[in-house]
Amino acid sequence: MITKTKRLSRIQTTAISLLLIAGVVNYLDRSTLSIANHSVSQDLGLSASEMGLLLSAFSFAYAFSQLPVGILLDKLGARVMLGLGMFVWSTAQFCGGLVTNLTQFVIARIALGVGEAPNFPAGMKVVSEWFGTHERGRPTGIFIASTTIGPALAPPILTALLITSGWREMFMIMGAFGIAVSIGWYIIYRDRKSVDLTHEELEYLDDKRPGMIGEQKLTMAEWRRLFLSSTTWGMIVGNAGIIYMLWLYLTWLPAYLERERHLSLADTGWLVSIPYLVGTLGMVLSGFIADALLARGASPINSRKWPICIGLLGGAAFTVPAAFTPNLVLAMTYLSLAMFFVQMACGASWALVTVIVPRHQSASLASIQNFGGYFGGSFAPFITGVVVDRTHSFVTAFLISAGIALIAAAVYALVVRKRVDSSDNERTPEVSTTTPQNS
Repeated sequence: MITKTKRLSRIQTTAISLLLIAGVVNYLDRSTLSIANHSVSQDLGLSASEMGLLLSAFSFAYAFSQLPVGILLDKLGARVMLGLGMFVWSTAQFCGGLVTNLTQFVIARIALGVGEAPNFPAGMKVVSEWFGTHERGRPTGIFIASTTIGPALAPPILTALLITSGWREMFMIMGAFGIAVSIGWYIIYRDRKSVDLTHEELEYLDDKRPGMIGEQKLTMAEWRRLFLSSTTWGMIVGNAGIIYMLWLYLTWLPAYLERERHLSLADTGWLVSIPYLVGTLGMVLSGFIADALLARGASPINSRKWPICIGLLGGAAFTVPAAFTPNLVLAMTYLSLAMFFVQMACGASWALVTVIVPRHQSASLASIQNFGGYFGGSFAPFITGVVVDRTHSFVTAFLISAGIALIAAAVYALVVRKRVDSSDNERTPEVSTTTPQNS
């Protein structure tokens, strides 16, 4: 029996710790505009629709940047791409504190979206490189938990900066911090190809399958063939439903509590953290659930797919009563449960990438899935802003999100059913799971 070496354990711990920090910084920076929503609107004289456009500018840029990012990641590696991306997004974040009008702010948010694009595909690349198939669920869940830890930390931290320093200084402080983290990542992390691994370590990482040891490079033909798979399109459309609900809550929840529930900025600062803290539990549990299902005989695909479907159904089920209840405590309870389930779906969707393609294609498929998710999710801030301007309420916006989540659950259940294999025919396929092609 091949056991994990101490060096490999240390590399894995370091990699996931760095990814978790990068992910938290990523989401802290995304959250700055949401926390400062009301202050920025008043200072720059923006309507809800204009704020929705500004919030969507980031996510559209982020979505379209996913496609080239996947190819670049598979060629250049996570060390270069995440280090460079973090430096770019942090610089854009700093510049956000210097803007004087809507146009300048849109440009800064677009740059933020382009810079943040490599973060999560790079994380999947790291997990695929440094963890065997049998143990990828938990590190994926821990890393992706940054998507809830960051937003949970954002309200108290950013609100404190906003109240004590102002929204412009808040942007610049966070930008400077991110630049420091980007330098730390580049200095400490190493891609797998740069580390001289022993034969024992290589066998452990490649799940002890003969002939599977070694690096393969993604070709353009393989990248194009990813789009020919119905599974890929199911992941694109399904992930759009996940991100739509997440992006609605991330961008508008603070403003919802201020406008709809008439809370003060200080009260909003700590109350917004509750749904994201609960969501963190759902995110982390998604990895443990996936590994547990796999250990009990579920296929790698089903062990990830069914938590996604359950998460989307649960998110929709609790978003609807949250829209209608007049009671603040009940509303926060429903929103927290909705966040738990939709974050469980989010974590499982990333874990799905690590088992559904050969390892050398994982970053590309992750970026394609993320493109679909954020292209669809990009409409959430703008649509919500328009709905609020016209109805002076968030009820319709919440119901739209619940409906989209139900459609996404159906897409995952019916379309995502088999592995994606776009490998060149002349290659020895490097699979990332030991199960048959069909799930």
